[in-house]
Amino acid sequence: MTGKAAGELDGSGMTGRGPGCAGLLLAAGKGARLGTPKAAVSFGGELLADRGARLLREGGCDPVVVVLGAVSVQVAGAVTVRNPDWESGMGSSLRAGLDALPASAEAVVIALVDQPLIGAGAVERLIEARSVGAAVAVATYGGAMRNPVLIGREHFGEVARLAAGDVGARPFLRAHPELVTPVPCDDVGDPADIDTPDDLARLSRGARPPGVDPRRATR
Repeated sequence: MTGKAAGELDGSGMTGRGPGCAGLLLAAGKGARLGTPKAAVSFGGELLADRGARLLREGGCDPVVVVLGAVSVQVAGAVTVRNPDWESGMGSSLRAGLDALPASAEAVVIALVDQPLIGAGAVERLIEARSVGAAVAVATYGGAMRNPVLIGREHFGEVARLAAGDVGARPFLRAHPELVTPVPCDDVGDPADIDTPDDLARLSRGARPPGVDPRRATR
């Protein structure tokens, strides 16, 4: 069972721009190689957890759920859920997050806290793909599937069942390539992640401060 640290989800109607699309930020890890939990790391003038939640909101997700574990932080504009089994890996955090979504969420966009240069435009494009029929949509960069990932509610159960250890939706995506709609996002962000202090220093040089919109999807 998971405990909600802030806010409540009552299953009522959503107000987001997408077709009932929630956002889910996985931010529970301890950041072993970085030396500190990533959710509480300052990046471009805000915490990584705040930045990740913001990109989901700006991209059109409502509500946004943030799964925490190794550290507790307040995340503006999001519901936080603590995963008591966070040490078992990303799979349990994904299950905790999916379990916390309201019944009105017809789909969810899943992002990771350690990829701060992904733009809100990527989220917008995934939601647009869902609006024209995609069951599963994955952002691609240079032709490679990365994050974020959109999953339709009809697949939540199998995604949760296959998530194990330190992997999230990847086993489901590999098992069902016929469901995946690739969505090119090269021009709306960078999927590079923060694993080490060197990564943090390098990516911080490309950070945008809060209030400055990243490159948005072209219409």
